[in-house]
Amino acid sequence: MSANQKTRPTLYEQLEALPEGLTGEILNGQLYTQPRPSGAHVVTASALGYELFGPFQRGRGGPGGWWIIDEPELHFIRDTEVDVPDLAGWRRGRLPRIPQDHRFTVVPDWVCEILSPSTESKDREVKMPIYAHFGVAYAWLIDPRAHTLEAYVLDDGDWREIGRFAGGAPVSVAPFEAVAIALDDLWAPTD
Repeated sequence: MSANQKTRPTLYEQLEALPEGLTGEILNGQLYTQPRPSGAHVVTASALGYELFGPFQRGRGGPGGWWIIDEPELHFIRDTEVDVPDLAGWRRGRLPRIPQDHRFTVVPDWVCEILSPSTESKDREVKMPIYAHFGVAYAWLIDPRAHTLEAYVLDDGDWREIGRFAGGAPVSVAPFEAVAIALDDLWAPTD
C-alpha cells in the first residue's frame, strides 16, 4: 500500500471537511455536495416543519408522539451511507431520545425532500431508492416551484404513490393524516 493510500481521507472525512455553506451526503459510495438551498426551498421546508411540529412533536392540536427534525444527518451505515433529507420524522417509540452527536442511526419513519432544479434528479433517482432500501416507511417530495406534494408509502420494498396534491388546498396525508395541512401555507409569496 502506498503512502497516498494510507493518508487519503475517507469519504466521511471529506464530508466533514467541506467548507461552510455546503451540505454533503454519501450516497451509494459517492460524495455529493450542494450549496445551501434557495429562499423558496427554505420557506417551504420551514413552513412544513412548523405545520408538523406543534401537532406531532408537541401534541398541540394533534396526537404528538413524533420527533420532527430539519436536515438530520442520517447514518444508514455509520459514516458510509449518509443522507441529509430536508425533514425527517421518527415515532418516539422507535427513537425515544435524540442522539447526543449529529448522527441519526435509527431509520426514520418519514422523510421529506424539497425539490429544486439542482437536486430533483438526485432526490428522485438516488435518494428515494436508498430510503426504500433501508426501510423508511413514508416519503414526501415537495416542489415549491410547481406547488405540489407527492406522498409515497413503502409497500413490499417499493414506493407506492398514495397521493399527489397541487395548489393551495388543505390536505391530510399519511403518516400525518390526523391534521390537515394547507398547502398554500408552504409556498413562498411571489410578487
